[in-house]
Amino acid sequence: MRLGATLPSTTTKVNMDIEPGSSIPRKRVNSTSTADAEERQAKRLRVTGESNSKERSNATKQQKGPEITKGILTRAAHPPIQTSRSVYTYERLNQIEEGSYGVVFRAKDKQTGDIVALKRLKLDEEKYGFPITALREIHSLMQCRHENVVRIREVVVGDTLTQVFIVMDFIEHDLKTLLSLMPNPFLQSEIKTLTLQLLRAVAHCHSHWILHRDLKTSNLLMNNRGIIKVADFGLARRFGDPVEILLGVETYSTPIDIWSVGCIFGELILHEPVFQAKNELEMIGMIFRLLGPPTVEEWPEYESLPLVKTLNMPAPHAPTLRQKFSYLTSSGLNLMASLLAYDPERRISAEEALKHLYFQESPLPKHPDLFPSFPSLAAGEKRRKPFASPSAPERAKAKEEYDYV
Repeated sequence: MRLGATLPSTTTKVNMDIEPGSSIPRKRVNSTSTADAEERQAKRLRVTGESNSKERSNATKQQKGPEITKGILTRAAHPPIQTSRSVYTYERLNQIEEGSYGVVFRAKDKQTGDIVALKRLKLDEEKYGFPITALREIHSLMQCRHENVVRIREVVVGDTLTQVFIVMDFIEHDLKTLLSLMPNPFLQSEIKTLTLQLLRAVAHCHSHWILHRDLKTSNLLMNNRGIIKVADFGLARRFGDPVEILLGVETYSTPIDIWSVGCIFGELILHEPVFQAKNELEMIGMIFRLLGPPTVEEWPEYESLPLVKTLNMPAPHAPTLRQKFSYLTSSGLNLMASLLAYDPERRISAEEALKHLYFQESPLPKHPDLFPSFPSLAAGEKRRKPFASPSAPERAKAKEEYDYV
């Protein structure tokens, strides 16, 4: 470099090194020009972009199912799609019941001999494809596999598109029919066992983000081993819903099922429904008489509900739970009041109810194996008549006396 030469506009460091055996210094230039820095930055970005592109490509390949490798079609680890079996693999034994959305039969698997419940969906008058109620029920039963939820086995089809059947485990009784036919109500220890099983099922459903919305004794099945099974997930009727829905609430959550649990708990104790009303207005009046009219202190959002202004509110009075459930202990009444609390935010959860003191006091819950068995109407069984006690032996008649001449 000549002395007096013009330096570039960018910074350049010049170091003078002397080569071995030479007295002439050698220049070593370390340039940090902006152009070089931008080029190195662009190179790093290109390398990073290529790396990210490869990662995205690998992730895309992992998400894809079938993949062609050397002309051979390979498949990812997904279960193969199987066709539904024919309904004719089952032999129908008798009809159990018929509802608005389906007909339930008792059937026998011809291959295994298992007795199952076969529910035929009513699709003859369906205009908009497969009914949402059936889809909801199938999906919910598949998601909520639990000891106290009825188990779905498969879906079978008939000869036409309107012949679709859900195959479930056969359970001997529904609780509503059983309550109407039992000569004596359940014992307190048995009521505790049934209520605990129901709470476990509800807690399991809620943990899987599923609301039943139609819990009642006719949707609770019970086998001859004292096990409760929650069924009928596809129906959601407004009649008999909790008080917040009766008063016009449009958004709701898990507390609506807890209210239903409280009604079932009361029905098991009373041996009859807690609220026997003909319409929703009468139902609201019965709720107010049992629990007392709601106040802002116990339900802050009460006055803002849509239908409150249309009601003629009764005079304030205390709840009548003690008079209605006279045989319940103080802990039992506390549980009942917690299940039927007006404010959904203050209503007890299923997990909390399982730990309630009521289930820990005497009498303790009875083991399901110790429950009595009953004849199953669904299986066509009839109640056996009690054996007649043998009549007492008649007193021996005195021998006739004859006069012999």
